[in-house]
Amino acid sequence: MATSTDHSPTCADAIVGTLTAHGVDRIFCLPGVQNDAFFNALFDAGNRIRPIHTRHEQAAAYMALGAALSTGKPAVYSVVPGPGLLNTFAALATAYSTNAPVVCLTGQIASKMIDKGIGVLHEIPHQLDLLKTLTKWADRVSEPQDGASKTAEAFRQMLSGRWRPVGLEIPPDILFGKSPVSHAEPLALIPDAPLDEDAIAKAAKLLGDARNPIICVGGGSQDASAEVRALAERLQAPVIAYRMGRGVLDDRHPLSHTLTAGNHFWKSADVILAVGTRSQARQMVWGTDENMKVIQVDIDPAEFERSPKPHLGIVGRAAQVLSKISDALERTGGKRPSRDDEMREVKARVARQWQEVQPQQGLLQALREALPENGVVVDELTQVAYASRALWPVYEPRSFISSGYQGTLGWGFCAALGVKAARPDRPVVSLTGDGGFMFGANEMATAVQHNLATITVLFNDGAYGNVQRAQVMDYGNRVIATELRNPDFMKFAESFGAMGIRANGPVELKAAVQKALKADVPALIEVPCEPMPSPWKLIDPGKVRG
Repeated sequence: MATSTDHSPTCADAIVGTLTAHGVDRIFCLPGVQNDAFFNALFDAGNRIRPIHTRHEQAAAYMALGAALSTGKPAVYSVVPGPGLLNTFAALATAYSTNAPVVCLTGQIASKMIDKGIGVLHEIPHQLDLLKTLTKWADRVSEPQDGASKTAEAFRQMLSGRWRPVGLEIPPDILFGKSPVSHAEPLALIPDAPLDEDAIAKAAKLLGDARNPIICVGGGSQDASAEVRALAERLQAPVIAYRMGRGVLDDRHPLSHTLTAGNHFWKSADVILAVGTRSQARQMVWGTDENMKVIQVDIDPAEFERSPKPHLGIVGRAAQVLSKISDALERTGGKRPSRDDEMREVKARVARQWQEVQPQQGLLQALREALPENGVVVDELTQVAYASRALWPVYEPRSFISSGYQGTLGWGFCAALGVKAARPDRPVVSLTGDGGFMFGANEMATAVQHNLATITVLFNDGAYGNVQRAQVMDYGNRVIATELRNPDFMKFAESFGAMGIRANGPVELKAAVQKALKADVPALIEVPCEPMPSPWKLIDPGKVRG
């Protein structure tokens, strides 16, 4: 057999080289025949990019999502086309809703067969059109020489303006084709719109004249922690966070509050500064009136056109806009008198309210006592995790990871593995239930194989508990399709080589977490539970004005 002497890079080599040039050092993946050339290129690249392969495509995408949310840096996953890509769509939808910088690299069928309906392996109609529905930008590499440049363009599109996932599909014949370049360097980002200095001046005037301003923060504030704190202290304004905004201001700061206290402050607020958040639910649920003005800061001007519209919209990145507002306030007046005593009194009152929500409060308190301050928690759609959105003390940005408004059941365990892969120096805890955990329980194999020492705290009530409680309390005990048959979770964990611990109650949970931290191996802690009381009236109290 003749041996080729052409050592020029393939399109796959150029894509791998471009990923490296963009700082990518790991890829979450599940290989397959359409992507053989890409994985050959990864092999040839040596240890420049570490492949972390999973047992299901959904996990590859969820892990990339967890990595992106916990670092604020791009994360990449690779899967085969058709069913492989479709298996990642729940994660891609969640990445879209949480503004996560995730790159989807998907294979395709051979170029000449695309959208012909021939029925070849993994063919689905209009795959690229489907990919575009859940991404900010998506394209196909149609010529080998375009692999590097289109990969670089994917990063440029993703990181310009509002971050959201992007997608790139590459047919197998194109991946194997020869490329004239080995890689492409990062492209200059699309410039942000110039800051509206008049709008910033108006915002500063409104805030400076306000008697009871509030700052609401969301995911778009995660990289503006210092600026949020400085402005909050100048205004003595409480900072309200939920899910995506947790950790922007350290919960130990007197001005840092969750929704439970936020509802109290909302009653008398005259100016709301919404930073990197729609704050839509607060306005629609808690109410507004003519005595409240809303200033919204967002990198995406489309957010100002949604309902309810803000009194004043400012397009820009949170850190830059808040710094400008602080500068303007400094020129017009000094800081306000401290409200620390008032804020601590509100915090104490909220803490007393939550004492009544058991066992959630006691379990989370025990977990917080066991976990180091720099621990990262990933929430899930389960009772204790719901309560954690208001109860869990968060000390740093990007250390409380949530699926946001998408509310993706079953995402948490796999996302936590991605967090641990991206932040191996941090303790990582997944708060999950027996329902959600079983969506991706097979990835315990991935945790052990890649030594991802996450701690999974599984609250086992033998049911889809939130739904079942509604069936019992709201629908006259008409329980249907919510009871669950589970494995022996201890044997399940141990069968993979992970640590399994059963903890009955808060005291045992604290000891179990400490044991798992010391062992530094993947650990599953099962906490048997009875049906839990609803936390929702405290998590998000209702209408108070309007």
